[in-house]
Amino acid sequence: MKEIPLSSDFPRFPPGFAWGAATAAYQIEGAVQAGGRGESIWDRFSHTPGKVRNGDTGDVACDHYNRYPDDVALMRSLGLTAYRFSIAWPRILPEGQGKVNTAGLDFYDRLVDGLLAANIIPFATLYHWDLPQALQDVGGWANRAVVDAFAHYADMVSRRLADRVHHWITHNEPWCVSFLGHYTGEHAPGQRNLVTALQVAHHVLLSHGEAVSVLRTNGSAGTSVGITCNLTPGVPASDSESDVAAARRWDGYFNRWFLDPLAGYGYPEDMLAYYGQAAPAIQPGDLDRIAVPLDFFGLNYYFRAVVSDDPTAPVPNTRQHRAKGAQYSAMNWEIYPDGLFELLLRLSHDYHFPAIYITENGAAFDDTLLADGQVHDPERTSFLHAHLAAAHRALAAGVPLAGYFVWSLLDNFEWAYGYAKRFGIVYVDYPTQRRIVKDSGHWYAALIAAGTL
Repeated sequence: MKEIPLSSDFPRFPPGFAWGAATAAYQIEGAVQAGGRGESIWDRFSHTPGKVRNGDTGDVACDHYNRYPDDVALMRSLGLTAYRFSIAWPRILPEGQGKVNTAGLDFYDRLVDGLLAANIIPFATLYHWDLPQALQDVGGWANRAVVDAFAHYADMVSRRLADRVHHWITHNEPWCVSFLGHYTGEHAPGQRNLVTALQVAHHVLLSHGEAVSVLRTNGSAGTSVGITCNLTPGVPASDSESDVAAARRWDGYFNRWFLDPLAGYGYPEDMLAYYGQAAPAIQPGDLDRIAVPLDFFGLNYYFRAVVSDDPTAPVPNTRQHRAKGAQYSAMNWEIYPDGLFELLLRLSHDYHFPAIYITENGAAFDDTLLADGQVHDPERTSFLHAHLAAAHRALAAGVPLAGYFVWSLLDNFEWAYGYAKRFGIVYVDYPTQRRIVKDSGHWYAALIAAGTL
């Protein structure tokens, strides 16, 4: 492993802190027709012309399905103590429900055993956006019946893996599932309807609550269950009353619509009034089922939004602005480490989650494999350094932060951007599938090696 020195003043983290990396099934596995896997909404979406940049698909991706032993060995060489991966629902239940595909469970059996043999703690995410197409054909997340289907899926997976997997995440980023998939149409299944998006959000949260109970029933006394949300702070572009109100609206749309019901506060009243007739149908008892106590909360943080009021813009009637003097990633996202610190304090002080993991944090840059066979990405190393320093500040302020997962272990299929954006600390040369640890990956490995008190 290449030596990358740490600055002498870099803060140390407590013993037992989880040092991890994260991935998602459709983004890395490939092998979309292997082992009895069914079609997902992302298979259908990515094969629809015009939906994904350059016509890219996840058919091969990083070929992790076939190369996972080498990838686990790579994780071990980096010194990772935890790995967050997602399970592909259509590998387990090709039709979304009904008959279980044993070969799909066998794959995750092998992956989990490989991780444990490498002394890497598995963190399994049940849903990272690859809904079986068969369920979409009968309404998908907009159909309340999907709640029971998800609980059944959680049951089948945990019956097989819960003797070895003790950390579970029900959903990844419900905001993206509901709004990017059903309001802006940028993600699968590509719908554009606010009423549908809000109903989808409710069903996703409801299915989370149902799955928590299933996972605890099938797990051991040490089973730990949470959910992961992407949170984006909204900052007013000016001190005007309208811009301050716009930032509050943004926060309700992006953050509080999910945080409040998960914490037992119900849906925020100001947003229910704002959405009006578009608000979801909520049955008696739903909010209690959503608010089942969590063992931990997973935070995905990438950027903040500087917003102004714009009544002509789509919901939430805001317009985003570039911050003066700020740095931006290749995704055109502002690099703002203080946002991570502020969110961690908020999650602890306002929502009282008993433990918090940073389940995704990273940045895309225009990485290039050079003639020396190396990938020099100082911008990403700087990004990680600044955000981990912010995380340590939160720890020092009393936030119960238990771990950090960089996004991502590997360059991969970046959803609607295809292979045009690279987030990995490991470069993937897609034609050859060769993995090359970037300088940021070497830096992260050095931090892990020296990062305890």
